[in-house]
Amino acid sequence: MQGIAQLSGKATDDMSDPDPSNDARSVAGWKRAAAEAAVADVADGMTVGLGTGSTAAFAIEALGRRVREGLDCRAVATSNRTADLASKAGIALLSLGDVAEIDLAIDGVDEIDPELRAIKGAGGAMLREKIVASAARRMIAIADRSKAVNRLGARALPVEVLPLARAFVESRLMTLRCDPILRRAEGQAVLTDQGNLIFDCHFADLGDLPALDAHLSAIPGLAGHGLFLTEIDALYLGGPQGVIRSERQPRPD
Repeated sequence: MQGIAQLSGKATDDMSDPDPSNDARSVAGWKRAAAEAAVADVADGMTVGLGTGSTAAFAIEALGRRVREGLDCRAVATSNRTADLASKAGIALLSLGDVAEIDLAIDGVDEIDPELRAIKGAGGAMLREKIVASAARRMIAIADRSKAVNRLGARALPVEVLPLARAFVESRLMTLRCDPILRRAEGQAVLTDQGNLIFDCHFADLGDLPALDAHLSAIPGLAGHGLFLTEIDALYLGGPQGVIRSERQPRPD
């Protein structure tokens, strides 16, 4: 297990937000603060991986502002939505298919635990996000404090599935003691940017996370999943006390 260094703010046993009075404006402010702190780490000449979702959108906005101020960087998008936002912000984009290594990836999370293990994929981009995160020399997760949990699993774990393997993958998922729900919107199956289906997998207990990761990755037709166990190097967590930064020890060579 890789250690975590708490670099600023106060660590607690439960990082989640128990206060129901936090309104949308406060949460948006916390997301923005975390995003801006992460974008401050971008340096001239970097290739930056840009995530998908509401928190990542704040990072795109902040990076666009730095580009207009003179920052020289290029970006890779994890979704068509992100590419559109980045283009409108004036950020030069590279095709993911042409990029083998990324200097820094910045992305949101659905849940993240004290060991910087996360669930991602609520925005439907977990496969591209996993590719970008794996290609990055360093990945920063950005979130408001409601996304920090002691144990992963309150949220569904999304998986991306080839349409031709739908029934087969669904049956294999059920053997892992989960309830796979095909993601739909307005009565139609939601498709990823790759044209694949999404199952949101509900587990009573995720159990052994590395074992689950291996089981999911071994299912033919399952193109990707939202369990990120080793990819995240740092967490910038926004809350009422400012941004708390947590660091994983460097990845082994």
